[in-house]
Amino acid sequence: MLEIGMKGKAQTTVTQQNTAKAFCSGALEVFATPAMLSLMEETCWKMIQPELGEGEGSVGTKVDITHDRASAIGHTITCEATLIEIDRRRLVFEVKCFDGDNIIGSGTHERFIIDNAKFMAKAQN
Repeated sequence: MLEIGMKGKAQTTVTQQNTAKAFCSGALEVFATPAMLSLMEETCWKMIQPELGEGEGSVGTKVDITHDRASAIGHTITCEATLIEIDRRRLVFEVKCFDGDNIIGSGTHERFIIDNAKFMAKAQN
């Protein structure tokens, strides 16, 4: 059952593959903003997926985040997400990413619960 206050957590390590240079979002070999966003989305959907019905999933629809601190290759990045709003099929999460004890990025992420088959049928047209 989805409930306000649910929490989820996920981690990744900064590697050559998730740097700004690799994502073409910058020239430096530091954790890329798109990689941070991906970790935030992963944390949210993995947290709620076990609570959804058969054939249901969720899609990201809105993001409002800041990326405030660089993280070098080899660092471990942890994302923590909290479900802060439920409006029928719309879910809003507070997301924070940490490099050790330092917050490197934060904001909100919105997802919608969808029927997977109907969603994919629409995507094909």
